[in-house]
Amino acid sequence: MLSFTCKTAIKAVIYLSSKFGRGENAGMKEIAESIDASEHTVGKLLQVLVKQGVIKSVKGPAGGFFISEAQMQQPIMNIVEAIDGKQVFKECGLGLSKCSATHPCPIHHEYGKARDLIAELFNSKRIADLCEPVNSGVAYLIG
Repeated sequence: MLSFTCKTAIKAVIYLSSKFGRGENAGMKEIAESIDASEHTVGKLLQVLVKQGVIKSVKGPAGGFFISEAQMQQPIMNIVEAIDGKQVFKECGLGLSKCSATHPCPIHHEYGKARDLIAELFNSKRIADLCEPVNSGVAYLIG
């Protein structure tokens, strides 16, 4: 359902949120290494996330990317919408362009229920909610 790029963006934002309590910025290279992703991909994602207001950046020698208190309270859905768009929760599970209630694909009804549950999860979970398990060592960003 979510693109690989979107999953990478979520990990990057969680990484930034884990630095929030210490008031630290992070550079593109540091973020990419910490989430085991390509610097090129992470760089492009971070630019989009800044432009969409999900995270912030500061230029200069002490610059980098960071997240504010208000941004920590955003739902994860903001990241998904910034990268994959809102349509990701309306698409057919098999990728059919004409799938609908009147012209369903073989998994239309079941997939719709699962898709709605995931959308609800991403709307209810805040960035701060995903940061806590990582900071406490209960969850991880790389395998």
